[in-house]
Amino acid sequence: MSLNRYRLKHLVKKKHRGAKKASKLLERPDRLIGVILIGNNFVNILASAIATVIAVRLWGDAGIAIATAALTVVILIFAEVSPKTMAALHPEKIAFPASYLLSPLLKLIYPLVWIINGITNTFLKLFGINVTGDNNHHLSTEELRTLVHEAGALLPQNNQNMLLGVLELSEVTVNDIMIPRNEVIGIDLDDDIDTIISQLSRTEHTRLPVYQGELNKVVGLLHMRNLAQVFHEGQVSKAAILQVIREPYFIPESTPLQTQLLHFQSHNRRIGLVVDEYGDIQGIVTLEDILEEIVGELSSNNKEEDQEIFLQEDGSYFVDGSAYIRDVNKSLEWDLPTDGPKTMNGLITETLESIPDANVCLQLENYRIETLQISDNVIKTARIIALPKTEADD
Repeated sequence: MSLNRYRLKHLVKKKHRGAKKASKLLERPDRLIGVILIGNNFVNILASAIATVIAVRLWGDAGIAIATAALTVVILIFAEVSPKTMAALHPEKIAFPASYLLSPLLKLIYPLVWIINGITNTFLKLFGINVTGDNNHHLSTEELRTLVHEAGALLPQNNQNMLLGVLELSEVTVNDIMIPRNEVIGIDLDDDIDTIISQLSRTEHTRLPVYQGELNKVVGLLHMRNLAQVFHEGQVSKAAILQVIREPYFIPESTPLQTQLLHFQSHNRRIGLVVDEYGDIQGIVTLEDILEEIVGELSSNNKEEDQEIFLQEDGSYFVDGSAYIRDVNKSLEWDLPTDGPKTMNGLITETLESIPDANVCLQLENYRIETLQISDNVIKTARIIALPKTEADD
């Protein structure tokens, strides 16, 4: 009963004979317990009867008390506590050899086991307990996450992080990781061709949205590889760009990352435009963004330029207002609320229920937040310090 069920299944798949027999016995734990306890109680009662007879012959009526006390100590030490403690600590060493004895013993006394189990199972049904129900052990997402955390040295830290990233995909939506609309870089067909050519020659991205005047009027997605031939022929024009673009791919903002990863795969896409319930474009998300949720940052280029969190000498942090709360929590192992706004700017303004005219200080749970820079109705920078739990409670 102390066997690790998942290791047992693994050993069964490897054709381990003892594991196969133990697994077969555990399919009906009521029968396994029945055959063990029949033998256990039979031996204990028989030993008690024999010890009482011997003690009475040696010491008379006082022998009953002597036999009871002596046999209790002997059974507790040698038949209960010691063997069961050893079996609990090393279940495989005990269970696998024992299964070779218990399996034939169960067949031998099966009629007796069947009668006793029939009576006990009927009694248990009075309390709504179904002993023949599904005995499979299934783990929830939270239990799997705990299992990964407790793997310790058995799993390298990088592997643990990747497994945890996979488990979180169904809990995170595309609007949690998307590049927000105000940071989207694209080609505006209303610009003159020289401006467009200059932008294309300097861009670091391989895929760009192409739009007419504003992002909501997107006409397609441009892959720089498709434009290489146009550049080679020296015939770059707006018409040539329109010929090599691909139709836009739209993604509802509430789509879980796990679902979107499958959609990217089935539609042979690597980038999509995130839209809200009204069809307005909120940002873009790429296949790389989703993979980074699993494996971490794929590229260290421009890491210093993209840094949004800066440690200060007093233990506080300067955090960019556009930083995603999930990224801050991951980097600093904090638990800022993520069920509302996605960015620090949104979290602060929602807590204040207004956009502050000047710098303010507030406390959110056990985090003290001070705005440092506000411009264009946006909080650009904030100082955040995590308070000890007791101080936060006070």
